[in-house]
Amino acid sequence: MNDSNGNRAGPPDQSAAAIAASSATVGVLEWFHPGEYQRVEEALADLKALGVTELRTGISWHDYTRDDGEAWYDWMVCRLVRQVRVLPCFCYTPVELGLQPKTSSPPRDPKAFADFVDVMITKYGKHFEWVELWNEPNNISEWDWTLDDRWLIFGQTIGGAAYWARHLGRKTVLGGMSPVDPGWLGLMFDRGVMDHIDVVGIHGFPGTWEFDWSDWSEPVEKVNRVLREHGCRAEVWITEAGYSTWRHDHHGQIRAFLNAVRAPVQRVYWYSLRDLDPSLPTVEGFHSDDREYHFGMKRAGNQPKLLHRVWCGGGVEGVSRIGGLHGVNGRRRAAEERPVSLITGGSGFIGSNLADRLARAGKRVLVYDNLSREGVERNWAWLKETHGDRVEIHIEDVRNRYALREAVRRADEVFHFAAQVAVTTSLCDVDEDFEINVRGTLNLLEEARAAKDPPPILMTSTNKVYGDLGNLELRANGSRYEPVDPEVRRHGVSEEQRLDFHSPYGCSKGSADQYILDYARSFGLKTAVFRMSCIYGPHQFGTEDQGWVAHFLIQAIRGEPITIYGDGMQVRDVLFVEDLVDAFLLARHRIDRLAGQAFNIGGGVANTVSLLELIAMIGQLHGEEPAVFYEDWRTGDQRYYVSDVARFASAAGWKPRVGVRAGVGQLHQWLRENYEVSWPMATSAGERKVRVTI
Repeated sequence: MNDSNGNRAGPPDQSAAAIAASSATVGVLEWFHPGEYQRVEEALADLKALGVTELRTGISWHDYTRDDGEAWYDWMVCRLVRQVRVLPCFCYTPVELGLQPKTSSPPRDPKAFADFVDVMITKYGKHFEWVELWNEPNNISEWDWTLDDRWLIFGQTIGGAAYWARHLGRKTVLGGMSPVDPGWLGLMFDRGVMDHIDVVGIHGFPGTWEFDWSDWSEPVEKVNRVLREHGCRAEVWITEAGYSTWRHDHHGQIRAFLNAVRAPVQRVYWYSLRDLDPSLPTVEGFHSDDREYHFGMKRAGNQPKLLHRVWCGGGVEGVSRIGGLHGVNGRRRAAEERPVSLITGGSGFIGSNLADRLARAGKRVLVYDNLSREGVERNWAWLKETHGDRVEIHIEDVRNRYALREAVRRADEVFHFAAQVAVTTSLCDVDEDFEINVRGTLNLLEEARAAKDPPPILMTSTNKVYGDLGNLELRANGSRYEPVDPEVRRHGVSEEQRLDFHSPYGCSKGSADQYILDYARSFGLKTAVFRMSCIYGPHQFGTEDQGWVAHFLIQAIRGEPITIYGDGMQVRDVLFVEDLVDAFLLARHRIDRLAGQAFNIGGGVANTVSLLELIAMIGQLHGEEPAVFYEDWRTGDQRYYVSDVARFASAAGWKPRVGVRAGVGQLHQWLRENYEVSWPMATSAGERKVRVTI
């Protein structure tokens, strides 16, 4: 059985009950190098957030002999054990003590390693119940067996250290095999190593390094069979398991994690907390294999991936619930079903509202979403509870073209909402902003173009493609700005406005916008673009970087202040989400006439509001205005943006039906009824100021 990327994967039961029944203790593996004081602190913070108390980490014999090595490990060990139980892995030959000058070399004197272990246990042993002896010894990059082809030096080195560790009252773990090799383990009995071993470690990375892999029960049984044959009562632990998200397959990481957690072993250590720093080389060299750089539950820049986020929010059982949302069996059945409405980003605010409307109309809906945005699981749960099997979800990323292919080829219409949505994020991570918004859109277009019957595509773009509109002359009018030009004042900003991308986010969305339009011209696809202003309504989890109307309301409900950049007189037209859904359905119905066009979509001049006016409105609804902090204007901020919606109104017979006060009132009521303390917070604990980007 293969997963979406062609990797062999079994059909394990991923239910919360199965996880709860597992007896395995779950820990994390993280390796630290001398001087990485800050990384240790960050790792401990992550472990605390995850609720993890077991940590496997390396204590390098080579590093210990450095001038600063002893001081480093004195600090590191003492710091770690204040919070977690540590499994130390002793390994790596000092280059000056090896048969050859490299850390994977067998030592010239095998007894020297036992002496090192003796020193470590004497210094730190009160903190350790278990000690692990070497790392991946049957991996040539970790133990160069070409210098020890009969494994005699290894037997003396590890066997002697194991004997001494036991003599000092510690339990021993034989460094994890990678790959799992029953023949090698049998040889360890012949070399006397297993006489003093309490646990056999194994490593595995199904879907990343190993592809002919059903589940963990097979390699575990191979090891247990050798142990039984030799009358050995040693336990089997998975001392390292992981999954690289180099293909942006974050749900694949969850599946791999759940497979490991359910394995018939006593303990599992998951690799790792954070991606490797892309500026650094690995053991194999600098980016010789990019899989090495993406094993973390967080990106190198500290952004959580899906596994980290759901583990923090709901523990291992919470991970199992997410893991069970997207199954291979359902996807195989789907190939024989009638066409679906495909919504990329379909668990988001707009996507979930559209999915609800389509499902109510009898359509089958395929939600394609990586669930990266906090709160969207609630939207998916609502959709599933409301519509059952009429909606299904693929937890995938639009950057994963081959997963996208399957979804596109089932679709008779595509609504493309998946995007990196924040100006602020684009300034911090330009690469990701580009890859999601531009590369993801190109993937979608190419798969649509390759389909036997290409589906029409409707995409959400943004008013940010028009830049800061700095050439628009404004004047103050009470609590808002207004254009001096009477035409703009009467109608708003039209599609004739010059494109001026102005920020990385504007560049990426603008590029995607133009690609969508050009594929209609160049390849005859039925595509159209909505350049949207501010959309608001139920199922919106407003944060500091997106969804400012909902965000303001949430802050009022919480009794927390808002920070405004500028003076609060900046104006937007706002559109209630039900009116936007109407527009999408009309556009889909008229796609033959609308193909190849971009439309400004918003509330128009009849539905404008300044930030100050919205705050006053919230005060009337809530009974108390939220406190407001002010900060300086930022580069690229629009003081005025109102959509001229005449072009689409004329072409599709559409107009907004829900006014600002009525819509804000509906959203306020929905938030009051659905608000929970567990909603994602935009700021860290203890920080009271909340910043808003619009």
